[in-house]
Amino acid sequence: MVRQDKLRSNLEAMSGRSFGQFCGVARALEVVGERWALLIVRDLLVGPRRFSDLRRGLPRIPTNILTARLKELEQAGVVHRRVLPRPAGSIVYELTDRGRGLEDVVLALGRWGAQDLGEPRPDEVVSADSLVMALRTTFRPAAAAGVRLDVELRLGDIVVHARVADGELAAEVGPLPAAELVITTGPALRALLAGELEPAAAVARGDVQISGAPALLVRFTELFRI
Repeated sequence: MVRQDKLRSNLEAMSGRSFGQFCGVARALEVVGERWALLIVRDLLVGPRRFSDLRRGLPRIPTNILTARLKELEQAGVVHRRVLPRPAGSIVYELTDRGRGLEDVVLALGRWGAQDLGEPRPDEVVSADSLVMALRTTFRPAAAAGVRLDVELRLGDIVVHARVADGELAAEVGPLPAAELVITTGPALRALLAGELEPAAAVARGDVQISGAPALLVRFTELFRI
């Protein structure tokens, strides 16, 4: 009860950004509607992150804005800080249960926004965390029923992996030594997942390199689709 009262007090303290609407959408936007807030949540949905990790994954966010957003998200009960055990001993930020409740919202918003991605703009970057979330966003559980597939995906220096098992997905940052399929690609990934580029054509043109059976690349595009 004390925790709920504190949370309510913190939310009331943020009322300067109120929309003046007694509405769940308005209340949610008062908490996570500020610039960068949902991208911080996106990265924390992948796992706990240090301040420096978040800064690296969001290279255009000013340090003072990142500090402010994390403080606001803490006050709203979305994020909390935790000290890692020794020898690390560093502070990480992670989502609370309330914060993890935003996962479906973030994934749905990602699916909606992916329709307008087009080609990357010259100043746009892809981070490991954003790529993991892109895999989670585009995953099609119905197509994965009864399917098992372990994939490693490489975009430049970024390496992530996905493990599909009977309709369930586990996607994480880092390599997967036992992967059946290793995909090395770049901007062509979006066209591949959007169905604008056929797997065989992508390989023939050199837009995609694979290690593994070509049929597995076809299966990958069936399981992950914009």
